[in-house]
Amino acid sequence: MNFEPWWLIFVPVLFGLGWVAARVDIRQMLRETRQLPDSYFRGLNFLLNEQPDRAIDAFVEVAKLDTETIDLHFALGNLFRRRGEIERAIRVHQSLLSRADLPAPQREQAMYELAQDFLKSGMLDRAEEAFRQLQETRYALQALQALIRIYEAGHDWPKAIETVRMLRAMTDEPVPELAHYYCELAQMALQGKTPDLLAAQEALDAAEAALPQVSAVEGGQQQRGAAAAVRIAMLRAQIAARQSDAKAERLHLESVLHERPAYAGLVAEALLQNYRAAGKAADGLALLQAQYVSQPSLDLFNIVFRELRAQQSEGTAWSFARSALSRRPSLLGLDRLLEVELAENKDAAKEPSVAAVIGGQHEDLALLRTVIHKHTQRLDRYACTACGFQARRFYWQCPGCNAWETYPPRRLEEV
Repeated sequence: MNFEPWWLIFVPVLFGLGWVAARVDIRQMLRETRQLPDSYFRGLNFLLNEQPDRAIDAFVEVAKLDTETIDLHFALGNLFRRRGEIERAIRVHQSLLSRADLPAPQREQAMYELAQDFLKSGMLDRAEEAFRQLQETRYALQALQALIRIYEAGHDWPKAIETVRMLRAMTDEPVPELAHYYCELAQMALQGKTPDLLAAQEALDAAEAALPQVSAVEGGQQQRGAAAAVRIAMLRAQIAARQSDAKAERLHLESVLHERPAYAGLVAEALLQNYRAAGKAADGLALLQAQYVSQPSLDLFNIVFRELRAQQSEGTAWSFARSALSRRPSLLGLDRLLEVELAENKDAAKEPSVAAVIGGQHEDLALLRTVIHKHTQRLDRYACTACGFQARRFYWQCPGCNAWETYPPRRLEEV
């Protein structure tokens, strides 16, 4: 294509059009800037100078002067909630909902933000009501998830289960807590003045049906839902015990040893009592001792050591402890050993004991145990892997962060 000289006439024309457009944009921007209240610029200045409290006051003044600043209202409400000023956040979001001219999308957003305010403030009844109003909106998924947390906090397991069903109808995302909700129902049925064994059995059947939703994790790691499976077995063992079916109770407890050996320490005491009631305490001890060899844990160590002392002899118990501690050195194990030794107040003339092996006096042994015990107190706990909350007893649900199955069945020293 050849260049024509007369095309040059378009150059000044295009330049002129660009200049006019720029002037129009600048004038529009200046006109909009003049319309902004001075408080808006003061607020920006406070933010730049890292004075958030004064910035908030300035933006609140802007919101009062210009009621059309909906986005600013939302920003202020969220900021108040994050800062813990829940009452101010509630007032901001309620003022938005009181506006008759508020568009439907912003009305839904204001209701959702208000529900979150109520939830954070602990007003669970009002939060539940607000989230229920959002079930037919674009916030339905978040509302159902929040309702589940509310029902968990109130231990309203039937409502929690029903809400999970509604959630599962909207998304394929698994809800691993569902099995535990049914376990909670079974626990409640067993704890009543007149235990309802049938209701407990039905709840556990439903819990087992929920387990496929919490299948194995890649890489051979701990299975998600393993704790729920153990809990179901333990509850079934309780039901069998109430029905005087010792054989069924034993089978349920032994299934934990075979299928979830990491949780053996949680069922060892009940299993030993079952064998003892059947007059087979030695068989129960042998089973737990073999379990310790294949899957050692401090909880098993304590029970086996105690039973060896009771069923056999001090020397046998000490030999087991010495062998176990040499293979898996443990301050908690040594602390347990010294505690028993001091309680018995033996002397070196008896069967081989800690005092005899160490070659010290009772006073020296007591001092040694005091030092070790002080150090091990912080290790003799279970710890949540999600928030770090520590507890002396095992929890299915962390009391700190309310997460499920975040407690490994091992003490801190073993983790």
